[in-house]
Amino acid sequence: MNISSKIVYVGVDDHKIDLFEGQFDVPNGMAYNSYVIFGDKIAVMDSVDANFGDEWLANIKKALDGKTPDYLVVQHMEMDHSANIKKFIDTYPSAKIVSSKMAFVMMKSYFGTDFSDKQVVVGDGSKLELGATEGAHTLTFITAPNVHWPEVIMTYDSAEKTLFSADAFGKFGANDYDDPEGWACEARRYYFGIVGKFGAQVQALLKKAAPLEINTICPLHGSVLNDNIKYYLDTYNTWSSYGVESEGVTVLYTSVYGNTKAAAEKFAQILKDKGCPKVAISDLAREDTYECVEDAFRYGKLVLATTTYNGGIFPTMREFIEHLTERNYQNRKIGFIENGSWAPSATKAMKAMFEGCKNISFAETSVTIKIAVTDDTTAQLEKLADELLA
Repeated sequence: MNISSKIVYVGVDDHKIDLFEGQFDVPNGMAYNSYVIFGDKIAVMDSVDANFGDEWLANIKKALDGKTPDYLVVQHMEMDHSANIKKFIDTYPSAKIVSSKMAFVMMKSYFGTDFSDKQVVVGDGSKLELGATEGAHTLTFITAPNVHWPEVIMTYDSAEKTLFSADAFGKFGANDYDDPEGWACEARRYYFGIVGKFGAQVQALLKKAAPLEINTICPLHGSVLNDNIKYYLDTYNTWSSYGVESEGVTVLYTSVYGNTKAAAEKFAQILKDKGCPKVAISDLAREDTYECVEDAFRYGKLVLATTTYNGGIFPTMREFIEHLTERNYQNRKIGFIENGSWAPSATKAMKAMFEGCKNISFAETSVTIKIAVTDDTTAQLEKLADELLA
C-alpha cells in the first residue's frame, strides 16, 4: 500500500504467531511494518521478523522497481524489527545503515559485526538529506531512549510531515485484519503491556514531537495513522502520564470455591445499580492477564477481591499486582475485598504491595468475608460502592 506518493509500505503480516514476545496473546496476528521513502536517494525504514525476511525483501524489490536503496534506517534493535539487517546488506551491499550508536553495538552482538564500513551514526536532531532539490526529503532523527529499548530513534520526514515512530503508537493485530474495535483497544493492551513502565520517557518524547507538524504516524506495528492525529497524541499523553482515560471501576477477583467470585459479581451489580458509568469485571485466573492490566490503567478506580492463601495473597492476585507495580501503577484509588475461613489477611498483604506506588489511595471501607457472602457482607459492599462513587 502507498502511504503517500513517496512512501510505500513493504511490511508483512504474521498469522503464524500465537504469543507475541512469548507472552501476549495475539489471536489476530501481528504486523511487522517497514516502509520505503523515495527521494533523490532511497531509504528503507526498518527490517522485519526473521521468519519473513524473504517476503520482506521481495516486497522491497517490487517497490523499488529496479532501483537500488541508499540507506537502511534502523530505529529499533528488537529482533522482530532488526533480524534481517545482514540479509538486506547482503542483497544491497552499497547501502549504508543509519542508526544510533548503541544500536551498532547491539548489531555486533547479534550479527558478529557492527557494519563499521557502512555506519551512519545519528543522534537527537541529526539530519539526513535524501535529495538537494527543493521539497526533497529531509529526515530528522529523534532519540527516544526506553521507548521502550534504550537505543531507539524515531524519524520525522518534513516533506511528507510523517513521523516514523518505532514501537510507539503500535498495536496488536495484523494489518490485513479489520479490527472492529478500532485502534484504541489493542493499542492500549500493547502500550500498557510493553511500554507502560516507561511513562516518563514517553512524556519526554511527546515534548520533542510537540513542535512537529504531523499528518501521518507510521509505527512498527499496527495500522498507519493518518486521521485525527491529535487524538492519538492526546491518548498517548493520557496513558504515559498515568491519567484516567475513562470514568469507571475495574473489579478483578480470584476465587477458589466460588464465594469470592459471588462477592465480586454482587459488588459489580451494586455499582451498576448505583449508576457507575462503567464496570469492568474479570476473573484473573481465566481472563487474559494483559486485558486486565489494560482495564486497571484505563479506569480511575480499582477493586481487588481475593482469598487469603498461605497467610497472604492468592498467587494469581499476587502476580497480577506485580504486573501493575512494575509498570509504575499510580494516580488511582483502590478498594479491597478479602476472604478467609478463619484469619483473613489478604487486604493487609495487598496494601503492602502498593506501598512504593505514587499517588495511590486506599478506600476506607475494606470488605471482609468469612467463607460465604452474608447480609453483613452485602452491607459492606454497599458502603464500599458508595465511597468509590462519591
